[in-house]
Amino acid sequence: MAENFKALVVNNEEQFTVDVKELSLNDLPEGDVLLKVEYSSINYKDSLAAIPDGNIVKSYPFVPGIDLAGTVISSENPQFKEGDKVIATSYEIGVTHFGGYSEYARIPSEWLVPLPEGLSLKEAMVIGTAGFTAALSVQRLEENNVTPDKGKVLVTGATGGVGSFAVSILSKLGYEVEASTGKESEHEFLKSLGATSIVPREEVYDGKVRALGKQKWAAAVDPVGGEPLASLLSQIQYGGSVAVSGLTAGTKLPSTVFPFILRGVNLLGIDSVYCPMDTRLKVWNRLAADFKPANLEQLIQQEISLEQLPEALPTLLKGQATGRTIVKLG
Repeated sequence: MAENFKALVVNNEEQFTVDVKELSLNDLPEGDVLLKVEYSSINYKDSLAAIPDGNIVKSYPFVPGIDLAGTVISSENPQFKEGDKVIATSYEIGVTHFGGYSEYARIPSEWLVPLPEGLSLKEAMVIGTAGFTAALSVQRLEENNVTPDKGKVLVTGATGGVGSFAVSILSKLGYEVEASTGKESEHEFLKSLGATSIVPREEVYDGKVRALGKQKWAAAVDPVGGEPLASLLSQIQYGGSVAVSGLTAGTKLPSTVFPFILRGVNLLGIDSVYCPMDTRLKVWNRLAADFKPANLEQLIQQEISLEQLPEALPTLLKGQATGRTIVKLG
């Protein structure tokens, strides 16, 4: 095992920089499991961590990357032993605790998920936080009695990481999936994932939020938030549910209470960061089984190296990403 290794380091002490640098094991934060990182991925938070005003990183210098998958090198916890394959996402990883853009990582054992049978480390990072969030959203819809026979399910922001996975998972489970996007060039991509039809953004939100609209969808997976979510809620069928996990359209929700008290609509908050470990394990095991998209490789937009990260990270902030970008470190 090398004492020195490469990592992407962001720094803001004199001027803001994003560079691949050489670190030593002594530079890693505390944690009872040392990992050789083999894959990571790019998420919206990671792109924010790579700009000076992203409000993600708390102290500098810092190694971003909220997702990682790798092999245990050493462990102080008998639950994990040398050679074990593990997944680490969420908690403080890539926010206050050095993340996955590093050839080695030291992670608290209580943040680790054993790699489920049926998944490779690469597949786990194709899924990553985005796919996990989508799967958690679908599971919450199921828990609130959303079934394929209830009607169409809408996925907003459908070309992004969460959206594309939600389309794929729902389709595999037998739902009639409508995908909402503003990218005309990606219609065929969404249909290849299982979307039965494409809904223009303007059909979900035309600039006006109505107290109640026509009932169109039995449920929805929404990583968008903001005014489009308020408009979406007014168009959900009686007793339907919306699983919300994002805020790309803003944090304010200018809705009325009418969808909730006149149609019994459920707004389900999806938190993948501090999701309890028992739920986390259940969802990851389903991602290796009935949730696993048949077209998993198709969700990869590109596979890049550590050295390519500085150029690739801004793409999510520019709205240029489709599917998933994974980072190969091993």
